[in-house]
Amino acid sequence: QVQLVESGGGLVQPGGSLRLSCAASTSIFSIYHMGWYRQAPGKQRELVATITNDGRTNYGDSVKGRFTISRDNAKSTVYLQMNSLKPEDTAVYYCNAQRPAGLGSWGQGTQVTVSS
Repeated sequence: QVQLVESGGGLVQPGGSLRLSCAASTSIFSIYHMGWYRQAPGKQRELVATITNDGRTNYGDSVKGRFTISRDNAKSTVYLQMNSLKPEDTAVYYCNAQRPAGLGSWGQGTQVTVSS
């Protein structure tokens, strides 16, 4: 339905910052609800943050106050600004796009590792 290409993952020290980007290949990006999810080894995939097509945001409890999700409809891109990173933030981060009343699409995932 929509292709999602992620970038910005990598290795960062505790307390550091990263900004993830997810570019969507769709002409109707502004219609989609967007989100970031993550999955650590041996754990279930969990919600990180979502942003609706009208700009409302929601965050998982573990990242509130540290992460910020935003979108640029002109660029068909959603961002995740990650500050004050902790080792427990280490996971594969997935971008998600969901059209209202439709199925979601997933990106390939990008590794974020927080370690000294």
